[in-house]
Amino acid sequence: MSAPGKRDFRTPLGRARGMGSGKGGTGHFWWQRVTAVVLALLVPWLLGTLVSLAGADLFTVQAALARPWNAIAFALFALAMFWHTKLGLQVIIEDYVHVRAAEVVLQFLVTFLCALGALASLYAIARVALLA
Repeated sequence: MSAPGKRDFRTPLGRARGMGSGKGGTGHFWWQRVTAVVLALLVPWLLGTLVSLAGADLFTVQAALARPWNAIAFALFALAMFWHTKLGLQVIIEDYVHVRAAEVVLQFLVTFLCALGALASLYAIARVALLA
């Protein structure tokens, strides 16, 4: 039972099962916000870089991408983007998929595909930056 003066907003079934807050969502919430801020800071830089390279030849683009700060910023953007995507899709799956087997499969696929995308992006960035 709840303490005197405090309301218990759980359903009767929730009270019977003893299910309450999992207390595990705070870290997820903060990482979603951190990646959103990182992306909000990097998107203007990314757009500016891409616009400045419009019409440039291949060697100019490779030289620009090979600069250490640009390569690091591209890598940070890729990591933040795929992590943010994974966290967002995780919440959507948890909220809207109600068949446990489908939820587990979808969570695995999202994690696998986001990790694969991040690794492929980092490989491409490193290849351009190191071979230019």
